[in-house]
Amino acid sequence: MKTPEEILEDYKAGSLDLAQATDAINSCFFQDMGHTTLDHDRARRTGDAEVILAEQKTPRQVADIFESIAKRGANVLATRASADQYAAVKAAVPGAAFHETARMITLKQTEGVQRDTSIAVVSAGTSDAAVAEEAAFTCEFYDNPVVQIRDVGVAGIHRLLARIDEIRAAKVVIVVAGMEGALPSVVGGLVDKPVIAVPTSVGYGAAFGGVTALLGMLTSCAAGVSVVNIDNGF
Repeated sequence: MKTPEEILEDYKAGSLDLAQATDAINSCFFQDMGHTTLDHDRARRTGDAEVILAEQKTPRQVADIFESIAKRGANVLATRASADQYAAVKAAVPGAAFHETARMITLKQTEGVQRDTSIAVVSAGTSDAAVAEEAAFTCEFYDNPVVQIRDVGVAGIHRLLARIDEIRAAKVVIVVAGMEGALPSVVGGLVDKPVIAVPTSVGYGAAFGGVTALLGMLTSCAAGVSVVNIDNGF
């Protein structure tokens, strides 16, 4: 893919007319695909290509977007993906991989610089696994070493305390929990690292689809806890 500067040089040399040069420059920044206007300039602005939210998209739409990003040599990540969407992507981009529990489709074409400190992804229960895996795979996709600490909810807090040294060794701690959402507060009181709390929609009636966990995390008395949206492992 040519840069805008190279396109202007082609226009100056006469190998492109004005309309061709304009179209080529526009394609450096975005692509109108009919169903989607793809932001090709995001990698230059932020360092990473646009991430595809596969949810509510058709398999063909996901495959089209995935293939277009892949053709530019970028790493590609699609979240909330289904097996049907992966089948369409795999037909277009054979190197794509599907992570079923995390519901992610990935393609790594270039490797970044591996960090020397890890991120701990701590989950309260097995029912939180999909969101925890989404968080872990996102971190790994962006070249962060990850240690996963699974099923250490406050109902059996000795399980958490048995792994606390591993958690304390991480640079950042992501804590995923549903029900009453107490785990991030407990972890926040035991570590000196930033804690990112992720509420999940796991829980019975009064859990209100994750709202109870969200509000519990937002009102945590532990210092250093920040909170993201319900089920938002990405």
